[in-house]
Amino acid sequence: MTVYFEDEAMLTFEFDLERQLEQIISFVRDHVNCPYDLEVSVTMVDKATIQEVNARFRDLSRPTDVLSFPMAEYDKPADFDGPAFCGSHTVDPDTNELVLGDMMLCSEVIKEQAKEYGHSEMREFSFLVVHSMLHLFGYDHILDRDRMEMEEEQRTIMNALGIRRA
Repeated sequence: MTVYFEDEAMLTFEFDLERQLEQIISFVRDHVNCPYDLEVSVTMVDKATIQEVNARFRDLSRPTDVLSFPMAEYDKPADFDGPAFCGSHTVDPDTNELVLGDMMLCSEVIKEQAKEYGHSEMREFSFLVVHSMLHLFGYDHILDRDRMEMEEEQRTIMNALGIRRA
């Protein structure tokens, strides 16, 4: 597994960001039974940067906690045999890893939401990485039924990781 990690925000957290990131990515990959080793790019940014990207790609000119940019399409979430996935995914020829996509996390918003929700920064960061990984595997929350499915997956993964709300 290759995780390209860049911390542009350079804020200090109470835990090792990269180690937690790799653990969560690996766990979610196994949870969805992904048959590939993965390549994922992760960038930690400030509010101004994520607001700019959010405006450019989603027409929402406000900061957000996480943005996900999947590289593959799925007929249904985590369907690695469907025609959409088979026609869209990319495997790095040098590493034989599935190029899953990119995630952008806002360090400032992570800290703010952890405080607002009354739990640790590690819990908030982990939840957002799980959320983003599910998006990279084709989950979404546009329709109510899809939102409920994604929320259930998030709960299941967070509980299995032993990371619970305070």
